[in-house]
Amino acid sequence: MAKKSFETALKQLEEIVREMESGDLSLEQAVKKYETGIGHSKYCLDILDQTEKKITQLTRDNGGSMKEEPFDNE
Repeated sequence: MAKKSFETALKQLEEIVREMESGDLSLEQAVKKYETGIGHSKYCLDILDQTEKKITQLTRDNGGSMKEEPFDNE
């Protein structure tokens, strides 16, 4: 897949969903759209996974100093 932004891939995925939900596609067209959509979905999930790994949460320690801690979403 060509280099693109997360936002571009997400918009393309949303467009594919709209086209498939319309019911106006032939079976062959729907399968091709589905395959393309899976590629966009994987790309977006990969970007989100990479981003999550980079996120750190800034917190203050007991002395009031700033420190970085790995992001914990739980």
